[in-house]
Amino acid sequence: MAFDKTKIVGALTKVHDPNTGQDLITMNMVRDLEVDEENINFTLELASLDGKYKSELNFACMQAIQEIYPEANVNVHMMSKTQQAKAGPSNAVPHVRNIIAVASGKGGVGKSTVAVNLALGLRQLGASVGLIDADLYGPSIPTMLGLQGQRPKIQSVYNQPKMVPLEANGVFVISIGFIIEPEQAVVLRGPRLSGIIKQFFNDTLWPKLDYLIVDLPPGTGDIQLSLVQTVPVTGAVIVTTPQEVAVVDAVKAMNMFLLPNVNVPILGVVENMSWFTPEELPNNKYFLFGQGGGKKLAKMSKSVLLGQVPMVQGIREAGDNGKPAILEEDSISSQAFTKVAENVARQVALRNEMLGPTRKVDITTS
Repeated sequence: MAFDKTKIVGALTKVHDPNTGQDLITMNMVRDLEVDEENINFTLELASLDGKYKSELNFACMQAIQEIYPEANVNVHMMSKTQQAKAGPSNAVPHVRNIIAVASGKGGVGKSTVAVNLALGLRQLGASVGLIDADLYGPSIPTMLGLQGQRPKIQSVYNQPKMVPLEANGVFVISIGFIIEPEQAVVLRGPRLSGIIKQFFNDTLWPKLDYLIVDLPPGTGDIQLSLVQTVPVTGAVIVTTPQEVAVVDAVKAMNMFLLPNVNVPILGVVENMSWFTPEELPNNKYFLFGQGGGKKLAKMSKSVLLGQVPMVQGIREAGDNGKPAILEEDSISSQAFTKVAENVARQVALRNEMLGPTRKVDITTS
């Protein structure tokens, strides 16, 4: 009986990588599959040859193939990704193409609103998208996406518990707000904060994603440093409002990413609350916070203005009701956020064409 390679590949889709939770075929880990009479030989390319999961993986591959071909002799050779090992520590989420940090210098500028609508906008453009609520002290994304009170499921992968992200409007989401009670205060020091951020990447079963948006807390603290030490960040989106005091603080957030030992490109600037437009007077613009802050910050960062989002009552109502503004078709706010998403996608493509991959950061803090 001749063994069908297509069926063998199908069987191996049932075997999962212990680090990412994704199947071996999706992760492109199977090499040199050969069939010789009753012998099935192939190589598994692993991030490292750490013996912790080798025997489990070997047994899982044999079991999956022998379910369809009981008489098969399955020989699995395991090889490390030597080139990746030389380049540095392995990526915790190699199946995520782009990790985008959404940052601000101060609170109250609408950073989380921008992050949520950006994620949904990229999803509407046809991309697969995830969203991490890394604002651990003030997790607001569960409310904005109508996910209050829900809890992530726990799935065992080789006896290791992993979180399964929740889903809203096609976007996969994880937040500390899914784990703690809404009224519970988060009182954590640096090492615990860092541990939670690492769990959001290492212990969450993210599907294969084009973009993973990370909503950071305001400022330049432990969480920002933990992010760039945990994963290679493709680029940062800086959110500000037009007035000078917001721009001054946003510059600090921008400069953190531009530090030589961090070196995360700035994709661009989103200016939120650019003007006030009453619902009954959609053509009127009132510049309550002044003008020009977003353009000024974009020039300072040598990037671009990704978009200007007006201050519209519907944006606040949409966030409170768990139905983000971008979902309201043909509205002023939906058009503004769609433009931001289109420009972010364009800037990411340009960044990836012009620059090499970002690397995780090795930072020593005192």
